[in-house]
Amino acid sequence: MFKIAVIGTGYVGLTTGIGLANFGCSILCMDIQEDKISNLNKGIMPFYEPGMEEALKVNMACNRLNFSTKIAEGIEWAEVVFIAVGTPQGIKGKADLSAVMNVAELIGKSLNGYKIIVTKSTVPVGTNEKIKEVISSFNTKKHDFDIVSNPEFLREGRALYDFYHPDRVVVGTDNPRPVETIRRIYRPLYLNEIPFVFTDIRTSELIKYSCNSFLAMKVAFINEISRLCDAVGADVSKIAYAMGKDGRIGGKFLHPGPGFGGSCFPKDTEAMKMFAEEVNVDVSIINAIIQSNNTQKEYMVEKIKKRFARLKGIQLGILGLAFKSETDDIRESPAVFVVKRLIEEGAVLRVYDPQATENAKLVLGEKVFYAINEYDAIINADGLVILTEWNQFRNLDLLKIASLMRGKMFFDYRNIYDMAEVENSSLIYEGIGR
Repeated sequence: MFKIAVIGTGYVGLTTGIGLANFGCSILCMDIQEDKISNLNKGIMPFYEPGMEEALKVNMACNRLNFSTKIAEGIEWAEVVFIAVGTPQGIKGKADLSAVMNVAELIGKSLNGYKIIVTKSTVPVGTNEKIKEVISSFNTKKHDFDIVSNPEFLREGRALYDFYHPDRVVVGTDNPRPVETIRRIYRPLYLNEIPFVFTDIRTSELIKYSCNSFLAMKVAFINEISRLCDAVGADVSKIAYAMGKDGRIGGKFLHPGPGFGGSCFPKDTEAMKMFAEEVNVDVSIINAIIQSNNTQKEYMVEKIKKRFARLKGIQLGILGLAFKSETDDIRESPAVFVVKRLIEEGAVLRVYDPQATENAKLVLGEKVFYAINEYDAIINADGLVILTEWNQFRNLDLLKIASLMRGKMFFDYRNIYDMAEVENSSLIYEGIGR
């Protein structure tokens, strides 16, 4: 049983810790936030992710998973240390690596023997080399260590499933010594014949950004096609379906909406742009992705504005605040962007989200009314706006909606309803590119 320390109890760190504990490893997850660690020791999750709280409690009960704020002691205890702290968007879009470098310094000071340091945090090309330099500079006793880049490819709302069923596992190292240990840590995946990509560290770092940028490009592309469909009267859903049947393209991420958000795509495309500029490489496609996504978010507001003489005083029911379903994450959420813009235009908003309301309150404050359910959000509304594709929004009682609203506008900005079905309920349907 490997003794593994995971530094950082955010989305990536907790998923990694719980997943590896489920693989039979002895895991110590650590963080400097005492209240978060206290809650985790009580089995309380800091964020919503389907199935994770149950897995947390199971592995804690088996004593495979523990939590601590004593990071130095945890590093000394461990054989393998995973770095899983955040790399938020910093100045001019660059990834803020301060937390990563602080951890590297602490690792250097706490080395008491050979360790394998595994970077799970999403970091720009060349970062692991800097991590190695920082650790070495504080490693006064000259203990040996190896650096491994092991990027994550987790979808929010499907994190544990993705950890147990990855499309591939990427392992970057410039030294073959830690490879066998990494194989053994991920042994359940290796036995299930999950593809392992062993490469150098810089390639591993760039794989993560390349994947996220390409997926963001697919989202931006189908959103641009949806705007074109609105202009010429075509159906983007049929176009996306036909495109998806092309084996060279595939159907995933070809679902039009109000734009991409969350903790990865916006941050990673900006970071990709910035470090490409630093090495004087023109990444015009990445630049276009960022601009296209900004255009799509504003386009949602413009579509609503066209349906009313003016938005000042217009009451709208908003369904969905999270950037996608099955998460409470509102980071870079296009739904929150649209809500803020509607407030600026003078609209009166009643909002509802099954999981993200508490997070939204920290951003929106008292500028909106927080409804207790989807029907409470639309009482006396002039229009309904669906911004997040939660399953419970997919089968609303349309006749009830028509009776509760004073207006008739049904803005389906996730294209989850059939136009004829909505209009048969005496509502006026408006989707994206339909």
